[in-house]
Amino acid sequence: MPDSLATQTFREKLAADDLLIGTFLKTPTTHATEILGAVGFDFVVIDAEHAPFDRGDIDRMLLASRASGTAGIVRVPDASPAGILSVLDCGAAGVLVPHVTSAAMARDLVAACRFRGGSRGFSNSTRAGNYGRLGIWEYVDVCDAQASVIAMIEDPEAVDAIEEIVAVDGLDAVFIGRGDLTVAYGAPTPVADEVNNAVLKIIEAAKAAGTAILTVSPGGEDAKRLVDLGVSGLIVASDQGFMAQAAGKCLADLRQLSE
Repeated sequence: MPDSLATQTFREKLAADDLLIGTFLKTPTTHATEILGAVGFDFVVIDAEHAPFDRGDIDRMLLASRASGTAGIVRVPDASPAGILSVLDCGAAGVLVPHVTSAAMARDLVAACRFRGGSRGFSNSTRAGNYGRLGIWEYVDVCDAQASVIAMIEDPEAVDAIEEIVAVDGLDAVFIGRGDLTVAYGAPTPVADEVNNAVLKIIEAAKAAGTAILTVSPGGEDAKRLVDLGVSGLIVASDQGFMAQAAGKCLADLRQLSE
């Protein structure tokens, strides 16, 4: 078996509906990954959609996630099979794929992540294959068992088709993108009625299908409400956000010395 306990544990916990806490990584460095893993986050999301990561950056950060015992998920820029294959070969615990708007797209996403019944390209010489130490079929079975497939629901079309999307076999979880939904609906805030109604519809459909639910939350009462509704994966802040928050507080405290 490959040295990938974080990968295995993450998907098992998703299926068990355990509460998982993660954060985004926005800076291309291994240090934040190690620090946040050591703090005890269940997973980190390497944000290759909205931050400046190349394949080498992602490869190193996934290595750091394994070293620190936290699951490394990659938010890929799009649903292209080549991009998904790249991060899974590097040992990602799973992929977070933006703008999944239909059941057909969800099926294609699952197929790109699976060998059996899917279309994932084969090479066991990668980190995911323990650099060739896994035989062909052992590698196939390990990867198919461990790779988590998460669809981001962040468009009105996706909300309209949510029952069909969550019914797709092999889809492990949905991620509710409240920010994109707020913009798409032209709502004033992420807790406006139109966004909240969409969130409730997504949660209801996912729970009925036995599909795990993740989303971003600032914490506090918002997080408690989401967990009470059935969300089992919360992403809080980011490495950049934590750094800015801590630095800002420290600076403000020191500025008071001259007042």
